[in-house]
Amino acid sequence: MSSMLNYRQLHYFWVVARTGSIARACEQLNLTPQTISGQISLLEQTFDVELFRKVGRQLELTEAGRRVLPYAEQMFQLGNELEAMLRTQPNEQQRLLRVGVADVVPKSIVYRLIAPTMELDEPIRITCREDKLERLLADLAIQRLDLVISDSPMPSHLDIKGYSRKLGECGISFFATASLAARHADDFPRCLHGAPLLIPGQESVVRSRLLRWFAEQQLHPRIVGEFDDSALMQAFGQSGSGIFIAPSVIAEEVCRQYGVELIGQTEAVSESFYAISVERKVKHPGIVAITEGARRELFTTLED
Repeated sequence: MSSMLNYRQLHYFWVVARTGSIARACEQLNLTPQTISGQISLLEQTFDVELFRKVGRQLELTEAGRRVLPYAEQMFQLGNELEAMLRTQPNEQQRLLRVGVADVVPKSIVYRLIAPTMELDEPIRITCREDKLERLLADLAIQRLDLVISDSPMPSHLDIKGYSRKLGECGISFFATASLAARHADDFPRCLHGAPLLIPGQESVVRSRLLRWFAEQQLHPRIVGEFDDSALMQAFGQSGSGIFIAPSVIAEEVCRQYGVELIGQTEAVSESFYAISVERKVKHPGIVAITEGARRELFTTLED
């Protein structure tokens, strides 16, 4: 007969791993050190595995402990969400909209896509999580998310049921600080030749389109940084590290927010944005507001 996992023992392991010591775990759990260490020892004995090792006065996770921790994190995070849901009184309950955002999507786009949900008659509570697209889609499949916003539709190689709705597309714009723009703002796009450039990382769909356009235009910018996270790329651009790109639909906002100048724009390289959900026919009012708002206000020249 296989050993049964004791969730109380696993919880004690998780709290010790998270707080970094048995003493701090005692304060949080209101238990004695003997109780906590004894229960963790029983967990180790049950599965014949060592989860912690002593290094001086400190406890460190072993390799096995490091492998166990992410599972414990997920289990107790989900438990906390369940507890919060059960504790919410019916008259306080709001409809929840859980949105996953692929980290390549610019934050200003995300905000403008989600903003219409704030104006609905029925109050909606939004939770947003940013991650890699495949991890978000895995959570969408097990209904831990209601919607995923991405720069690409549902990948065909994933065995996950999901429906992609194109929210819109637009060209891209190039931005730089005033001092950098003064050196590279004449004769766009020739001014990009040899200029320091920050580009999206491999995960981004627009990257390959951008590089292909450079090749067609016989432009060879000096790529000084690649970023999976659009906000980090913009922060480096704001510091003057290089010229960076953003969707043209938020060009004014980027200039205002980051104190940069617009060097030029092109429609030859486009960025698209998608809403991915598990429902073929969308019923959630928040998702309806996002898709309708994008088509009506944000992307007025949508090409299907």
